[in-house]
Amino acid sequence: MTFVDAFLKGMHELGYVEGDNFDIVYRYADGYIERLPPLADEVVRLHPKVILAPASGPAVAAKKATSTIPIVTPALGDAVHLGLIASEARPASNVTGISPYVAGLPAKQIELAREVIPGAAKIGALTNLDDPKAPPQWQELKIAGQELGLNVVGADAGSPDTLEAAFQALASQRIDVMIVLQTSMLLTERRRIAALTAVAKIPAVYGYREHVDDGGLVSYGVDLRECFRRGAYYVDKIIKGAAPGDLPVEFPTKLELVVNLKAAKALGLTISPQLLARADEVIE
Repeated sequence: MTFVDAFLKGMHELGYVEGDNFDIVYRYADGYIERLPPLADEVVRLHPKVILAPASGPAVAAKKATSTIPIVTPALGDAVHLGLIASEARPASNVTGISPYVAGLPAKQIELAREVIPGAAKIGALTNLDDPKAPPQWQELKIAGQELGLNVVGADAGSPDTLEAAFQALASQRIDVMIVLQTSMLLTERRRIAALTAVAKIPAVYGYREHVDDGGLVSYGVDLRECFRRGAYYVDKIIKGAAPGDLPVEFPTKLELVVNLKAAKALGLTISPQLLARADEVIE
């Protein structure tokens, strides 16, 4: 409910109170992408004023279900390539929102991984390639690894049911450090991932701080909760008559670095003073 709460906070700041002057009907796929199309069809049959699709996967399903009901997506990745919008500046579609995916971020996460584990030569990537946001990140990671002369290996978890198998596949390759891609399912399963990394003693770098809040080691990326809070701005504009196709996609400008010292201690790691000094937040 972290992101729902952030969205509701944004709505409250704009004068909306759930159950008073607006209502929400909730539907959850629980990390199973195959559940999205029927859920999208079900939501469209309710004829809502706006559909809040949290990420690109749900947005794709919603877009296939309707070309007329406005769709706001707080984590809108690779939207042009997916055919969701014409351009970020002018979506010209029933879809708009915020894109939390910054070009070059996977390369920065590799740099961070090597700072956490100096001399790391074999980088593992936990992927979820059924999520539309994942393939571009994976390609960037591989290219960045090649440029640095690193061995980057991946294992894919297509659903929560295959997460442990993917993790074991990575662990069996004796990786030095792992990068977890920014996808909806991997974020939902963050507590399991933190537990798996702790048991296997594998340091991991994440794109979302929620992983670190729930036991992960270190994250570098945008504040996803702020993206959901900002999603309320779009909903408000649409309720007041704006067309989603006229509302440009926004890009967060600030990246945050969060470090969990408790997780570091459990892994037997010492985080450098330089890295701690750069951190936006240190969890102790």
